Amino acid sequence: MTIKLFRNARIYTPVDKGFPRGGADQNQVAIYENGALLVENGLINRIGDASYVMKGLSSKPIDQEIDCRGNCMIPGFVDPHTHLCFARRREEEFDMRIAGTPYLEILNQGGGILSSVRAVHEASESELLNNTLRHALSALSFGTTTVEIKSGYGLDTANELKMLRVIEQVGRFSPLDVVPTFLGAHAVPETFRGRADDFVDLVIEEMLPAVVEQKIARYCDVFCEKGVFSIDQGRKILTAAKRLGLGIKIHADEVHDLGGASLAADLGAVSADHLLAAGAISIEKMVKTGVVANLLPATAYSLRKPYARAREMIGAGLPVALATDCNPGSGYTESMPFVFGLAVINMMMTPFEALTGTTLNAAYAVGMADRVGSLDVGKQADFLLLEGDTPAIIAYHAGVNPVDSVYKSGERVK
Repeated sequence: MTIKLFRNARIYTPVDKGFPRGGADQNQVAIYENGALLVENGLINRIGDASYVMKGLSSKPIDQEIDCRGNCMIPGFVDPHTHLCFARRREEEFDMRIAGTPYLEILNQGGGILSSVRAVHEASESELLNNTLRHALSALSFGTTTVEIKSGYGLDTANELKMLRVIEQVGRFSPLDVVPTFLGAHAVPETFRGRADDFVDLVIEEMLPAVVEQKIARYCDVFCEKGVFSIDQGRKILTAAKRLGLGIKIHADEVHDLGGASLAADLGAVSADHLLAAGAISIEKMVKTGVVANLLPATAYSLRKPYARAREMIGAGLPVALATDCNPGSGYTESMPFVFGLAVINMMMTPFEALTGTTLNAAYAVGMADRVGSLDVGKQADFLLLEGDTPAIIAYHAGVNPVDSVYKSGERVK
């Protein structure tokens, strides 16, 4: 048994009440100006004002006492939507987009996702692991302690399984908690051009059973968008995934308001992601069914698109989570502090709303809130010490990494 005491910290954390925080509750956090945290075997044993935490500690042998020097302590970031598993970057496409070529046009020319698919097919499993692990450790350095990673650059059974095996290994070879998501329906592969329904059948009849048999994914995701997969096709895939016992998520209404967010509500998805074009009716349905709105501001930034309407969603009572969407094409960043800053400056979220969005609500968006996302008794001692007094430093000190130290289960990993 190992007992550690972290003292002299300014602690800011959302409080987990058993559900994601929406509306005015998203702006509510617990604050301990002279805070302390007691960690026992990697789990939080006590948290609060120093006087409360220290009371009665004479009966407990403290193995290590850490002075946090008055720095701000927050929960470790949870990044609930990434495509970290890829083989090559796509810098040349960035130049095309900056010059004005729409992403869907790049995709139709065989670029975009399809370019990454070719790279994954050509890469060995060890090469893919090394590249993915490098991105995961970069994310860790920016304070991410739990990360969702999707497949989706395989688009056939063998390469989707290869990606999911790599994603599982990242969780074993790094300090991160990794949530693997199967995204076989990320695009229609070139070999199925003009035959999207046939590819949907392949996903349902071959890929999903193979993924479930090998027990290497927790969620199934679908990219519902004009020119990719329709709402009806997405419904077929996600319904089949649910029937096989997978949780479901959805890339919804990123470019066009097709009703992907409504589909997420109809099927009971854990989250609907992107939502740049989601309409008011879909938002209302998500509120009623408890779907988390997972917003990806770095993608809007990269694509030079209007941001998702976070203020409208929060005003409607919808819990908002935030994610990097780290991928080689439309949002290449592992930095949750960058996402936090975009949410505050360009999406008009308060620092406390952004804190809840990058921690507790994000944890709910990947089914991990029972273990991470807030500094509550019984949860893992995953937390960050920032080079500042409050979480506002993350947005205020722009363009730098404000994370001084990263702790995973009470152990310093950065």
